[in-house]
Amino acid sequence: MIPHIGPWEMGLVLAIILIIFGVGKLPQVGGALGKGLRAFRKGQSGEFEEEEAEEEPPKPKRKATKKITKTKKKPEAS
Repeated sequence: MIPHIGPWEMGLVLAIILIIFGVGKLPQVGGALGKGLRAFRKGQSGEFEEEEAEEEPPKPKRKATKKITKTKKKPEAS
């Protein structure tokens, strides 16, 4: 039987996770954990679709281009 986990124990676990992974990697770890849980649930329910088909490939970034327009020169006044 699993004992009751209180707020102090959860705080300790979160502090250890922050120390091990650091603040910068925490979103990546959370995303990987979420994908793993999603795949596990799909496996439990019998859905065997590939995750790669679900994800969209990253769109290539466009470089900013400057539009060149020709302007008429005004005649010089003497």
